[in-house]
Amino acid sequence: MMPVDAALARLLAAVPTPPATETVPLGQSLHRVLAETLFSQVTVPPSDNSAVDGYALRHADLAAHPDGLPVSQRIPAGVVPSALNPGTAARIFTGATVPDGADTVVMQEQCSVEGSSGEDSIGEARVSPTSAQPGSNIRRQGQDIRAGAEVVAAGTRLTARHIGLLASVGVAEVRVFRPLRVAVLSTGDELAEPGQALAPGQIYNSNRFLLCALLSQAGFIPVDMGRVADRRDDTEAALARAVSEADLILTTGGVSVGEEDHVRGAVLAQGALDLWRIAIKPGKPFAFGRVGDVPFMGLPGNPSAVLVTFMVLVLPWLRRAQGQAGDPHLPVTWLPAGFSLSKPGGRQEYLRVQVAEQGGMQRLVPHDNQSSGMLSSACWAHGLAVVPVNTVVAEGDLLAFLRFD
Repeated sequence: MMPVDAALARLLAAVPTPPATETVPLGQSLHRVLAETLFSQVTVPPSDNSAVDGYALRHADLAAHPDGLPVSQRIPAGVVPSALNPGTAARIFTGATVPDGADTVVMQEQCSVEGSSGEDSIGEARVSPTSAQPGSNIRRQGQDIRAGAEVVAAGTRLTARHIGLLASVGVAEVRVFRPLRVAVLSTGDELAEPGQALAPGQIYNSNRFLLCALLSQAGFIPVDMGRVADRRDDTEAALARAVSEADLILTTGGVSVGEEDHVRGAVLAQGALDLWRIAIKPGKPFAFGRVGDVPFMGLPGNPSAVLVTFMVLVLPWLRRAQGQAGDPHLPVTWLPAGFSLSKPGGRQEYLRVQVAEQGGMQRLVPHDNQSSGMLSSACWAHGLAVVPVNTVVAEGDLLAFLRFD
């Protein structure tokens, strides 16, 4: 059987060039992959500004005015202040520009204010700081971003944080790669759709909904081709439709050599197919090829095997094909095992586990039932613990952990 790393390397080596680009409004760019590196046209913040509500002053003036400093101006955010008069303080608010001549902002809670007309009364109020550190509470010009600096690199999948950062430097629209469209075909006469009554021998079609949701969650566009009957002509027709609508074709089940498994023959009739036996559990049969010029992947039929092979094999391929830079694999956290396995396995195993407190430490605790036909255990679990091939596990051994979120 092919090791998981070798299978993934072969998949990534066959990734096509990224799709065409398009320009979209910044507010519509969440989860899109940036096609060009963006540089700031402005400095952020554009000037020194106050981090608190308080009083701006020259720290050296405090010693010369032990009875307090008169308030000479009031500076809300968005107002251009006058230079600070020597020997005075300015009432200032969070985000407001610090006036020339001031080098310190004192929080209002650290000041005593005297004056019959209130603390904001210009010319009448006097402020005496009870504590003041030179240079405190000032956000310096350019401390976040300098004009001309790189803001977000090409190949970045944009998160809410990136969008907020780009908005802060005035970017209104971005050039991104067109999102990949992935056709999902579910084969099998035994499949019934949710909402229908089950006939004898039927099961509900969970893989179709699972894959479409996984694709949407990852920022791709699922093209739901529905259920395909176990007939050669129906399978070939569905694949032909998928070629015209998708950048990748995904199927579940139907790639073996049984008389009712028509996907293999239908793919070979319109393209090429390579069947792999991968040392992965759950899962093992995996098909990779093309229908026409569109890449094709055939996943196992059991739901948990679909989940695992999508996370481990399909998702990295899609990320790289989308133009996303960097490591396409799921991020790994290393956590100690809260269980033991005395018998080494011949396949790399992905156990559905929770992260639980044991003895004051977070440990990986597996579900009792690791059947590849179960999805309830995946809903119970926080992610997957990876047990390498031919490995025994003792409690406390560190294992790679892949979070579902």
